[in-house]
Amino acid sequence: MSCAGMAEPGKPEPGHRPLSVLKSSSFRIIASFAGCLVVCGLAGVIWSGTRGISQLDRQMRETVMNERNEALADARHQDVPHLVPVMRDFVQSEPGFYYLLQDAKQGVAVGNMFHLRPHPGWRMLSWTHRTSPPDRRPVLGYGTLLDDGGYLFVGMEGTPLQTLRHGFFMTLLWCGTGFLVIGVAGGFAMSRLLLRRIDLISHTAREIMQGDLSRRLPLTEMDDEFNHLSASLNAMLDRNEALVARVRQVTDDIAHDMRRPLAHLGRHLDVAQAAVTVPEAGAALDLARASLDEALEIFASLLKLAQLEAYRQIPDGQLVDLAQVLHMLAGLYGPTIEQNGQIWRHSLAGQPMRVHGNRVLLTQMVSNLLENAMLHAPVGSCITLSAAPEGDEAVILVSDTGPGIAPEDRERVFEKMLRLDASRHVPGNGIGLSLVRAVAQLHGGAITLEDNGPGLRCVVRLPLQPTS
Repeated sequence: MSCAGMAEPGKPEPGHRPLSVLKSSSFRIIASFAGCLVVCGLAGVIWSGTRGISQLDRQMRETVMNERNEALADARHQDVPHLVPVMRDFVQSEPGFYYLLQDAKQGVAVGNMFHLRPHPGWRMLSWTHRTSPPDRRPVLGYGTLLDDGGYLFVGMEGTPLQTLRHGFFMTLLWCGTGFLVIGVAGGFAMSRLLLRRIDLISHTAREIMQGDLSRRLPLTEMDDEFNHLSASLNAMLDRNEALVARVRQVTDDIAHDMRRPLAHLGRHLDVAQAAVTVPEAGAALDLARASLDEALEIFASLLKLAQLEAYRQIPDGQLVDLAQVLHMLAGLYGPTIEQNGQIWRHSLAGQPMRVHGNRVLLTQMVSNLLENAMLHAPVGSCITLSAAPEGDEAVILVSDTGPGIAPEDRERVFEKMLRLDASRHVPGNGIGLSLVRAVAQLHGGAITLEDNGPGLRCVVRLPLQPTS
């Protein structure tokens, strides 16, 4: 016969992982600020670079136009015959300029350049048209169509303008790359510093959540906002620890002080029961004795739970083979479960599962889970005990196909003395699961309640000891 919920221990829930720098809010804020700086920096470089290029281009064009206008003014007429003697003088007296005078048939009349196609207006020549093979230096010039069909070109070397443009684009490239690298690296470094402090606070908070109420957030020599926050939280933790200690002390005192008068009352009931001869009185004394035993059990459980929560380390800790403990419990509870009319299944690891712990407490932890399943699962339900190592953890699973627990109540059931409405008719004191969680946390583990579809699955994870 098979039963639902007979599954191997589930995969562990993802634990706390350190925050990724690239996904942190601090990195996004700093990266956004660095992006603004990059845009502003590049805008400044572009503005200054284009302004310098524009000024040089304007100066060169003004120089060329002045030279051209001077030649036309000296010739007085815009035709080739009047410009020939003028251009000869210009070629001899201004060797730094580029001159070309062509007739209507595009023949070179005067100049220090080869033939050009007669295009009017501004021109940027990619080479000088002076030598063969070509001298690869740019020339910025202005071409003019003459009245008789001739063509006049006056220019000057455009290397400074070309060099400035090339330098501008290289500066823009390097500045953009530099701004980007500095911004990202700065944002990454600053975020690492912030996340280091945040992770330290988060790690301390998790240790406090696991029960070490004495832990406090570290303070540094820098009087910054993290120190102010840590100091405020430490003050709150001091207050909380004092309140929790006071509540625990009151609980311990009540549980300890009430045990003596209740024990005395039990002995008085035994004496009275031995002396009475009326059957009805004896039955009433039996009920009173049972109620007293239940009260004593509650006080004993409260004291045990208080002791477990007060422990900072495992009492009488030793290396325990969890597989042996579970095999022993399977042989002990299996027949009892089947006698109750429930179906018993178990799947235990064949290899040893060694944990550092207290054998008695670990046995009691699993026993409580099995007894809870026996009490709450009806006749015909399947109860399963399974265990197996998963990575560096031993995973114990106790499941049943009973009514289960609603998702919104799965955390509440770990509270002391809590009894859900659906289980108030079931014997118990509401401390069993609280003890289970206290034992698991004392051993560095955790317990989670999951849906078994149908029923409930209790998953306990304990750290395994490395095998030598």
